[in-house]
Amino acid sequence: MQVREGYELWHPNREKADAKSMKAIVAFVLLISAALLAIITLGGWERLQSPGVGFITLIWAGLYVLFAFLVLRWNRGLLPVASAMAILMVIFAAVAANGWFARAKDGLSDPALPPDLLGVLTLVVIPVQLLLIAVAMIAFNQEWHVEEERPIGGRPPADDAPPPPPAEEQQPPPPRPPADRSVEEEPPPAGQGNPAYARRDDDGWDEAGGQVSPAI
Repeated sequence: MQVREGYELWHPNREKADAKSMKAIVAFVLLISAALLAIITLGGWERLQSPGVGFITLIWAGLYVLFAFLVLRWNRGLLPVASAMAILMVIFAAVAANGWFARAKDGLSDPALPPDLLGVLTLVVIPVQLLLIAVAMIAFNQEWHVEEERPIGGRPPADDAPPPPPAEEQQPPPPRPPADRSVEEEPPPAGQGNPAYARRDDDGWDEAGGQVSPAI
């Protein structure tokens, strides 16, 4: 992906607190799984069915350590691989646990660690692998790989015009106090108190004895 001048790529989903927490949890569970496999293999090396099984288990543990290192570097593509390996390890652990408990009998020589302890540790591997499957799938769905462009350093480049300042909110002018005006009296109705509208008789004289204007 070609980045514009003055911009850089960043991963917004990696900045979230839940993504950082899940990354640490996945790496921790991978390291716990690797430690359990190494302890069981080295502690029961003398009574393994074949040295090849021991070497494969140690390589398996080494891959878990490598995966943990890469997950801490936000490598998302290894999470499905770790989940698939965990599913296979659940099957292997369920079969191997009975074999260790069967050796806890009198007359059988013990390996470096007691068979009962090795059987318990092998059973512990099962829930740890199930937890690894769950957290790896949750982390995979967080989409750590999403990339976006942003200005270098989070600031706009020099050639970009600064954003316009926000428009100030216009406050409405305060209401003006009403002016003191004298109350205008309504004009009297026609014919009351106005000589121009006084009633006149047939001779052109009103009742008060005044001449009505002939223009009215």
